[in-house]
Order: sequence, then C-alpha cells, then structure tokens
Amino acid sequence: MKIAVIGTGYVGLVSGACLAEFGHEVTCIDSDESKISRLKHGDIPIYEPGLDSMVVKNVKAERLIFSVDYSPAIPEAEVIFIAVGTPASRRGDGYADLSYVYEAARQLAPYLQHYVVVVNKSTVPVGTACQVKRIISETNPQVSFDVASNPEFLREGAAINDFMRPDRVVLGVSSKKAEAVLKAVYQPLYLIETPFVLTNIETAELIKYAANAFLATKISFINEIANLCEEIGGDVQDVAKGIGLDGRIGKKFLHAGPGYGGSCFPKDTHALLRIAQDNGVACRIIEAVVEVNAAQKARMTRKIRQALGGSEGGKTIAVLGLSFKPETDDLRDAPALTIISKLIENGAVVRAHDPQAMNEAKKILSGVVYCSSPYEACEGADAVVLMTEWNEYRALDLLRVKKAMKHPTFVDLRNVYRPTAMKQLGFDYHSVGRTSTERKSESI
Repeated sequence: MKIAVIGTGYVGLVSGACLAEFGHEVTCIDSDESKISRLKHGDIPIYEPGLDSMVVKNVKAERLIFSVDYSPAIPEAEVIFIAVGTPASRRGDGYADLSYVYEAARQLAPYLQHYVVVVNKSTVPVGTACQVKRIISETNPQVSFDVASNPEFLREGAAINDFMRPDRVVLGVSSKKAEAVLKAVYQPLYLIETPFVLTNIETAELIKYAANAFLATKISFINEIANLCEEIGGDVQDVAKGIGLDGRIGKKFLHAGPGYGGSCFPKDTHALLRIAQDNGVACRIIEAVVEVNAAQKARMTRKIRQALGGSEGGKTIAVLGLSFKPETDDLRDAPALTIISKLIENGAVVRAHDPQAMNEAKKILSGVVYCSSPYEACEGADAVVLMTEWNEYRALDLLRVKKAMKHPTFVDLRNVYRPTAMKQLGFDYHSVGRTSTERKSESI
C-alpha cells in the first residue's frame, strides 16, 4: 500500500520506518527542511535502538522516502497518518496543543483526489477526529474520505519491538471501509495473531489516555508506598514483589524512584483531567497521581539534601543519568531537570553524565559541568546521585567511584544497588523505600 506519514518526530519516524518494514511504500513528510535533509543522508535526529539501521535499510530498498512536499505522496496515498506533536498548551492549563494536528489537516486536504483514510496517530483528546474531519471537508468538499484513530503505544527505548510485535492494535473507525483499509495496513500483525481492538473513534481516543494514566497511577502508588516503607522500616522492593506476583496487579511499573517523566505521562495525565473537567466528570485518582508525582520530585531533592548533612550549598554533586529513562535521549519532564535545577539554585555544583542525553541537556540545563564518563563526574564529589538506571551504571567500579569522591555518599534514586553491599564498601548509602540493611525475599 502507498502510505504517507505527516511528521518525522518520535512517533512519525518510528511508525514510518516500521510500516516500510512491513513492505508498504511510505513517504514521511515534515516541514523542517534541515531534518528531512538529515534523514535523507541517514542521520537520525533521535536516539532509538535499532531505528537507524531500519531507516537505512528501507531507504535503500526504496520503500521509505523523506520529503517536505505534500505532492505527489498525498494524492497517491491510500492511508495518511498524522503523527505530529501534541505538546501541552503553552497557556499552562493542561490542554493538549492541537495546532500541529489541525495544520496538517489543512495542508493535506487540497491534495486529496480519491478515497483515503486519514488516521490520527498522534495522542489527541476525544473529539479531535471530528475536528479533523470538519477541516478537511471544509477545505475540500468534494473528496471522499474517512477519519480514524489509531493511537500509538511506543515505549522509548523499545519502540521498534513495540510496533512490530505490539501487545495490541487499537483501531477507532466509523465505517467498514476504513476498517478494511486499516486491517490491510496491519496485515503482518494479523498473521502473528496480534490482538486488535476495533471500536468507535471516541473510545480509541480515550484508550490512549486511560492507558498512560493507569501506568502513571502505578508509579505514583508505589512511590507513596516507598515513602511509607522509609517510615516503618519496610522494603519497597519486597512490597512490589509481594503485590506484583498477583496476576490481577502485575509486576511492571512498580519500581520506586524519583517520579515519572517523559513525553507522555505528564502531559497525558493533565490532558485527561481537562477532558474530564470539560465533560463534568471528576477524576480524583488522576488528580492525586499528578500531585504525588510532583511531590516525589521535591522529596528526592530533600533526600539528597539530608544525605549531604542538611544543605547542598557549596557541595559538589555527581549526577549519573539525565534522561527520564534508559535507552533514550528524551529529557521532556525528566525528574533530573527539576531536581538538578533546585540543587543548583540552592548553591550546589553539579557534575553530570549521561550516555545519550548530554547534548540535549546542554540546550536546556545551564550551570552544569558535563563529564565524559561517570567516573569523571564523581571526581571530588561530596555525593553521587544515581538518577537514571542506564546499564552502565548498574555495574560501576564502586571502589573507583569511592576513591574519586571527596565523601563516599551515594544516593541511589533507582534502587540499583544493595544497601548491605554498599555499606560494606564504606558508602553512606541512601535509596528509595529501603533501609540501610535488607533481607532479600526468597521463593519457598
């Protein structure tokens, strides 16, 4: 099939490359000429494992094309995916900014010549598909088309596998014709018996927000339990194991830490609250999730301060990890941004390292000394803070770390290391929801 994807950000680029891998002829369109030029030369503007090789392979096979022009790809397309950004509104009111979605609809409409399915791949509030349909109809009244919703569920760092072997595919459609077209797009996934959720458009739009809000809820829940564990002498990792083995709950997203971040959870929880408020529905649980997450970041700053003896002023702090999670260079709403900014504001000197995110961090986080390795970051430090659980931080040469530091204070915000082992090495060790000694849970 001939497919056009509007937008070459995270979702658009991954989706376009994977659809080409399915065998479709895909044209990815973006107004950013410099980005398109980079992509044509095999220079991938985002870090996502496996994406670079997939793009190069499909460009070489002439199944993947990058362009700034809507013609000829849009007139020839059987399916058009809108995969542009929907950031939080600059007004700060929690609403999603849909200007890029609506502009894409206006831009593509004049080029439509035959029946086509226009698909919202971007995360959009309920009712957006209706507005996209209105815009296209007003711009090009003669054309035959359907609008559908096909939300993405891509985890940064695992996006290729999530697209090629997803847990499910959600299709929100208003006609059998659109349903048949989208089933043809995803035929390779039918062959491997991927579950499909076929529903109306409004439900599909809501599923994405509901999924992210529920995952955010699990994170905020376990963080509150971690805080309680610190007060009663409990171990949050044992609690997480004890409840996660219940099949009704599941073990994923029960890892205590500095709170959630990234491109989805923060904006999507706020957007869901606005959708609920606009429809006169209370979402008290989601309100609490958002409040707990903000409080958790502040709590982590206090934890670092307490580990330093009550004040970070004049202290040197090594921060390992800047991205909101491993295997991505994404800093959007990363806990590190909030925590580091507060430490610097209070007079700390921050030396930081991240395997992928430092170039992005330099654009938005000033006053930080960026280091070429975790060991360089630890030189002369009064404390080291493990912020993001990159694999290379899971097997640090801890004696080398200790030797490089001024004081052996280690604040592990991801619970990577064992308290007893760290104490034996001579560290003043602090973690989240655990005491300085632990008894490892065992299966009997």
